[in-house]
Amino acid sequence: MLKRLAAVAAALAAISGPAAAQDVVRLGNLKFAHYGAISYMKEIAGKYNLKIDEKQFAKGADIYPAMAVDQIDIAASGADGAVAARGNGVKLLVVAGFANGGVRILGRPDLGAKTLADVKGKKVAVVRGGTQDLMLLAELEKNGITWSERPGKDVQLVYFNNYADLNQALAQKYVDVICQSEPQSTQAISNGWGYEIVKPYDTPVGVPYRPLVMTEKMYTEKPEIAARVLKLFVEATKTFIEKPDLAEKYVRETVFKGQLSSKDFRDSMENADYTYDMPAGHMQVTADLMHKYGLGKMVNPPKGDAEWVKLDLLEKAKAELGAKSDPKTPSKTN
Repeated sequence: MLKRLAAVAAALAAISGPAAAQDVVRLGNLKFAHYGAISYMKEIAGKYNLKIDEKQFAKGADIYPAMAVDQIDIAASGADGAVAARGNGVKLLVVAGFANGGVRILGRPDLGAKTLADVKGKKVAVVRGGTQDLMLLAELEKNGITWSERPGKDVQLVYFNNYADLNQALAQKYVDVICQSEPQSTQAISNGWGYEIVKPYDTPVGVPYRPLVMTEKMYTEKPEIAARVLKLFVEATKTFIEKPDLAEKYVRETVFKGQLSSKDFRDSMENADYTYDMPAGHMQVTADLMHKYGLGKMVNPPKGDAEWVKLDLLEKAKAELGAKSDPKTPSKTN
């Protein structure tokens, strides 16, 4: 009898086969408030038979060398990091936008500058290779301010390697002005280290959109997995948009490990939005300005959305999950 039961069990196991292993997708991400939905993907990935292996980097520019050597499959960063990587031969595609906004230019409390035009003769700091780098230069140009890393221009640029150091430099008055991300800029304000001079959204870049990028290898060689990744992304983002309390709890407790207050989270998200979308032409405007300012040291700057912006999987996922585009998303960039 026991032998017969064992034989039946073995037959059933042979018919059903082993449980399908989850497909591992390696994610490069950054630690910002408006990147929270990207981190949340790993919490619900099992629903799509995926496992998200998330690795956080100090800044976007650090992700792409790992992507170039096939250590990262998808990445969240500023548009400039993706442009620089593509322009230097990294085979990646923009498959969605995941956040917008998230930049402020701050001055030390006793600076007295009311506009950016008032900061001539000052030291201005930013993290090299981030969205804030491009936004700062575009805003300086708009205000007719010249810049250099050496004395002699209207402002002297000081570059840092991470965003926490920017706040410390401002607090210690080592620099006069910083261009900062969220929630770090909100934390600088709430701690009394600085005040907002301007949100730099009035340049040709407009409000900056962050791209979700994917390797060409995954997009072309593993289309079924790529499609599931986009559905996972859309569900995670839709959840954050529709359930702001859950989004706050997850970002504050899981991403920032309790080191971000409720007020700072909410204030930072007043200056950023979760989204699915990438406005037409936004990546090209970014690429053109980067080339103009010499950012990214690109060998072959991208030319046109058709070359590397592929939103077909996104649109299909949005349709299947009933996700609607943000009505504030421009149909084209300014």
